[in-house]
Amino acid sequence: MQLEQSKQLFERASKSLVGGVNSPVRAFNSVGGNPLFIERGEGVHIYDVDGNEYIDLIGSYGPLILGHAHPKVTAAVQAAIQKSFTFGASTLGEVEMAELVKEAFPQLDKVRFVNSGTEAILSAIRLARAYSGKTKIVKFAGCYHGHTDALLVAAGSGLMTMGIPSSAGVPEEAVKDTMIAKFNNIESVKAIIEANKGEIAAVFIEPVAGNMGVVVPEQAFMKELREITQENNILLVIDEVMTGFRHKFGGAQDFFNIQADITCMGKVIGGGMPVGAYGAKAEIMDMVAPLGNVYQAGTLSGSPIAMACGLATLRELKQQDYKRADLLGKRIKACLEATAAEAGIDVKVNQFGLMVNPFFTTQEVTDFDTASSCDTELFGKFFWAMAEAGLYIPPSQFEAWFLPITITDDEMEVVEERIKKAFQTISGHNN
Repeated sequence: MQLEQSKQLFERASKSLVGGVNSPVRAFNSVGGNPLFIERGEGVHIYDVDGNEYIDLIGSYGPLILGHAHPKVTAAVQAAIQKSFTFGASTLGEVEMAELVKEAFPQLDKVRFVNSGTEAILSAIRLARAYSGKTKIVKFAGCYHGHTDALLVAAGSGLMTMGIPSSAGVPEEAVKDTMIAKFNNIESVKAIIEANKGEIAAVFIEPVAGNMGVVVPEQAFMKELREITQENNILLVIDEVMTGFRHKFGGAQDFFNIQADITCMGKVIGGGMPVGAYGAKAEIMDMVAPLGNVYQAGTLSGSPIAMACGLATLRELKQQDYKRADLLGKRIKACLEATAAEAGIDVKVNQFGLMVNPFFTTQEVTDFDTASSCDTELFGKFFWAMAEAGLYIPPSQFEAWFLPITITDDEMEVVEERIKKAFQTISGHNN
């Protein structure tokens, strides 16, 4: 595999960009080598600047659920661009998009669009505190909710990869009201609530953790979490930025048969453009300006280009077969498990709909601690073996794979063959 152009571009980028990248998850610190520079994408395929072809199993970390340059999405964006880029004024697309999001999440009365999942979360923190009149919040170790100060503790994802427990520049005052519970462990939540009676505004959770790999909690845990938050007058904020539209046309809340008080979204609802959203019942959302005194604004919120891209993506997803989508995830899981076993390599694979992650460990991965048991050095070898075989996966043991819902059966066969080739490669290295 020739990577000379990527190497040269990284050397050039390192002189002008921090670490040569614009997001730490794009750095290859945990797998070694230089980042790949991607030139173009078409369908499920991407091509780097050296001309190497890969089947993309990242999907821009989630937004490109329909693959690259989907014809209907591309046409919608091109039509919107012809009318101008932005107005700083209301447009029809915002209304249609809100209506479609409410159709997917019928528990929502109103929605506010923002520019990223991080923005949605930080807005939800402010709203939850204002609505409840309380200040303390709870998050789970290993769950990542964007880089907002209050939740940038024990945050998984890039921070696990980088070995950073929190972030410099986050003052103690910003996190003094943030408490950390153990994912999939209801007793840890009960203990925090008991020790902070009447002081907790909200509990924040990824319903399926996607930033310490893919970790699906037990049904009983999610059900009891909903019950105890209601009993203690605590808002439950569910972060569906990753899980939205992965398992069905809607959210993971339906899988667990629960409803959040506030729901946050991102990634898929932008279809590749920067979009996030938060929504709730009218009683809560009407506290947001201009109706209420919770201020939140954004010049490019509800961007007509972003709305066009998101609308076209969601409309196309309504036509997709989500039963097949779940089977795609299960098929990749089975392939990874069987091929690893043949190669004599210990791997545990977790899957939720189109989200998949192989963990190089002997333990079942159910929380932050068990995720941390992984052999990251072996994962680094696996990453490069996969790239050599023509599969593009996240350069981190702790990032979810996002399968494209549009991948064909023939393309899936190619993926399976390339996975087998990658495991054969690392098996040879280990012998």
